[in-house]
Amino acid sequence: MIQQLKKIRRQTLVFLTHSMALPVLKIIRKKKPFPYSTAELWQMPDGTVGKDLVQMLQQEQLHLLPYYEKHDVKHVLLGYPTTEEGEVCLQCFMLGNGHISFPVMATVLFGLTTMPEHYHAFKNAFQKGRSSTCISSWNYFELIPCYTAQLQKIIFPMP
Repeated sequence: MIQQLKKIRRQTLVFLTHSMALPVLKIIRKKKPFPYSTAELWQMPDGTVGKDLVQMLQQEQLHLLPYYEKHDVKHVLLGYPTTEEGEVCLQCFMLGNGHISFPVMATVLFGLTTMPEHYHAFKNAFQKGRSSTCISSWNYFELIPCYTAQLQKIIFPMP
């Protein structure tokens, strides 16, 4: 029974993000073309955001989706997996980091109402976002050739 509920929850999250949010984003946001192909990302030095991005996508059996490239870069920089819990944690981090948008709020609310077993992780992600450098105005496409570890030191300064 619980496995069936988790499957429904996963399918609902995918539906909300890919079938509802993506069409809305296409209307609201002016698409900035992603300046790299998958082949170009593979040619980048190890440890760069671009190389880490393409490796993460391959590991998760995903591919670059238009309008999701910035989101996927956030997964690389913040270290949250592309699981349901990871998706909500990423958005909780962004909320704590001061980024308020429809996708952030919708995902956080969905997680809070359907994933009570992950509340502690969501709270930690929110608090981590509050204590981290504000990244909501960063140009994520410009970060592709940068080294992931160096950017993470900026995002998560040592206390």
